[in-house]
Amino acid sequence: MDPMVSDILLQVGLFLLVVFMFLAAHNVPQKILTKFRYRNRATFQAKRHFVRGAQLLSQARSPANSRSAASSLAKQAEEEAEKAIRLDPKDAAAHILKALTLDFQGFKTSALESLDVALSPLAAKSLSDRERGDALFKRAELTMEMNRRGRVDSAVNDLTQAVKLNPESAKAFNLLGKCYESKNMKEEAEKAYEMARKVKPEVTREEAMGK
Repeated sequence: MDPMVSDILLQVGLFLLVVFMFLAAHNVPQKILTKFRYRNRATFQAKRHFVRGAQLLSQARSPANSRSAASSLAKQAEEEAEKAIRLDPKDAAAHILKALTLDFQGFKTSALESLDVALSPLAAKSLSDRERGDALFKRAELTMEMNRRGRVDSAVNDLTQAVKLNPESAKAFNLLGKCYESKNMKEEAEKAYEMARKVKPEVTREEAMGK
């Protein structure tokens, strides 16, 4: 081996040895391992709270429950979603669950705020395209239900993205058609309704248009 190459390799080896000794002296590997373990444990606990919250919300939606029982279950579901968020604030699913529980309880403004967080760039990365499309549809639906002036355009923007991300969502196409109708964009509305029927052939034109 070339003496120069041997000398370089020796220097590199000595440098790595010094770095390793420094890290070991300051307990860096152990700190990194502890942080990694804590992160995994926190994520696991967050998922448990999310699943529990989703189960509670499903129970709350059961028609067999009285209004008070459904309200209590929805509140418990919201609390589970909050616990999941505290443990893993970047997980969009927990924010969406919170939004759904708030919507069920009638707190639509707060539900919209939770969906805004779920769809923020930092959190939305944890969602699949289909999941993000569903979240965009829900945000548009809430926006239209609240009937806020000037919010139809934002609903159209959300729905346009939603049908691109999840082209199998007949509901998103239906709502997009209604938004276009409210803007007197008849041709665009008809195209959206036609796509809804194409995705779900059993839907009649009247059903697609909400009549």
